[in-house]
Amino acid sequence: MTLASAAILLLLVMDPFGGIPLFLAVLKNVEESKRRKIVLRECLLAFLVLLVFLLLGQRLLGLLQLSQTSLGIAGGIVLFLIAIRIIFPTRQGIFGDLPEGEPFLVPLAIPLIAGPSAIATTLLLVARWPERRLDWFLALVISCAVTTLTLSLGSRIAELLGQRGISALERLMGLILTAVAVEMFLAGVKDFIQHL
Repeated sequence: MTLASAAILLLLVMDPFGGIPLFLAVLKNVEESKRRKIVLRECLLAFLVLLVFLLLGQRLLGLLQLSQTSLGIAGGIVLFLIAIRIIFPTRQGIFGDLPEGEPFLVPLAIPLIAGPSAIATTLLLVARWPERRLDWFLALVISCAVTTLTLSLGSRIAELLGQRGISALERLMGLILTAVAVEMFLAGVKDFIQHL
């Protein structure tokens, strides 16, 4: 996996275009001047959470006695379930009911940006290629920067694309994410069969 493909993969699982409607819904009662600060804060918190998993992921896997194979299969399943909810949304949205008041960490930083699929993807990259940690760090920085920029311009993008455009883009990202999830799952199953 290259640096570019890792950054694209992380960007897909963070799904910033799919996050625009949720960000706008959660921040609808917040002043416009304060919104950008909240978006920056939440994106920074998400980056820090993913960075912790990038730096301490292998130790965490060792502590929990989890193999790369089980992580690949579990990550593929979680990613698939989230992708299905993106393609076929429910009334509660991708992550269920939202808490009241100004958001802090939940639901914007976690699970919207640094959700189970982003965490699993970060752990999987480090588990498979631990010697390329610097590449994965750069991929994380790139994907978080693009996510921050996209969500900061969320209201403008929503006006430009309209509700149907955002919905179509979100479903397209969900479809790509489904394929990525199946690939992760199959790679995990292949590893499992090889170790029998």
